[in-house]
Amino acid sequence: MSRNPNAAPAPNSAEDVVRFDDVSMRYGRGPEVLRDLNFGLAPGSFHFVTGPSGAGKSSLLKLIYLASRPSKGLVHLFGQDVARATGATRPQLRRRIGVVFQDLLLLEHLSAFDNAAIPLRLSGRKPAEYRGDVAELLSWVGLGQRMHAMPPTLAGGERQRLAIARAVVNRPDILLADEPTGNVDHEMALRIFRLFVELNRLGTTVLIATHDQDLIARSGRPVLHLEGGRIALRAPQGPHAGAFQP
Repeated sequence: MSRNPNAAPAPNSAEDVVRFDDVSMRYGRGPEVLRDLNFGLAPGSFHFVTGPSGAGKSSLLKLIYLASRPSKGLVHLFGQDVARATGATRPQLRRRIGVVFQDLLLLEHLSAFDNAAIPLRLSGRKPAEYRGDVAELLSWVGLGQRMHAMPPTLAGGERQRLAIARAVVNRPDILLADEPTGNVDHEMALRIFRLFVELNRLGTTVLIATHDQDLIARSGRPVLHLEGGRIALRAPQGPHAGAFQP
């Protein structure tokens, strides 16, 4: 029997960096937000996640970065069943994942520079080793003159760019982004996306939840569409399929 072309990427055992086996999720006693998901993300792949509001896009990302647990099924990260991960293993898995949260979660008492450097500090690197790298990245996202500013003094788009810098500064194995271009202008959105593309070229697996159809169309990347708790693959569309067009 031929495979359904609209099915999500099929799990491929230990080769996948993310694998969902019959995963469902609900909050409390409410209805299932995600239902019987079976898919895998190969190392170095790049997908968007789309769907109507309330379809479960943020919930899907939370399961991957271990902020939530499935109500049914198994989630594997880097070949490990996360349900069996020990207290010491879970932080190690999280450090391999960069996340751009929809609500940003910046530390208000730290400067922009120190917020961006958090993943490097947690990995044990010393400020003298990463100062130049962090400053260069902040300049690239347009915060070169604001690196010593505190988050409450930053505009909404600046805060968004700072959250993105923090997520990518450690070149994570997986990058998850929840509406990463929602508070920036079109030009900055394209610039940010180029950063994601470059990380992907270096081997990072990228998964972006977004409503930005123009960005998706320009990207030529496949889409995982969530609706009714189910997930389906939509192939790249249009003349730019397979290559990002700035």
